[in-house]
Amino acid sequence: MAGAWDADEEKVLRSFFSGSRLTAIPASASKKLIILERIAQDFEVGVRYPERDVNEMLGRYHEDHAALRRYMVEAGIFSREAGVYWRSGGRVELD
Repeated sequence: MAGAWDADEEKVLRSFFSGSRLTAIPASASKKLIILERIAQDFEVGVRYPERDVNEMLGRYHEDHAALRRYMVEAGIFSREAGVYWRSGGRVELD
């Protein structure tokens, strides 16, 4: 998926972020996916990240970085193998 966030997605992002921090992880699958796709923008496509780096980057958003990491894999945004993660799906914002 590519392109700008639509008005409904922007509303979800405003509801769950305070600045760059995630205030809560949405229970709704559709809202959670919007949040995860936003967070995924910090990870470059084609780059492999050790789990430690993923944890650090996700921890900037929310203290439960393990849950965010698991949700990213479950949503197909991240793939993982032997403690290494990479972007494998989700929205890609074009500059």
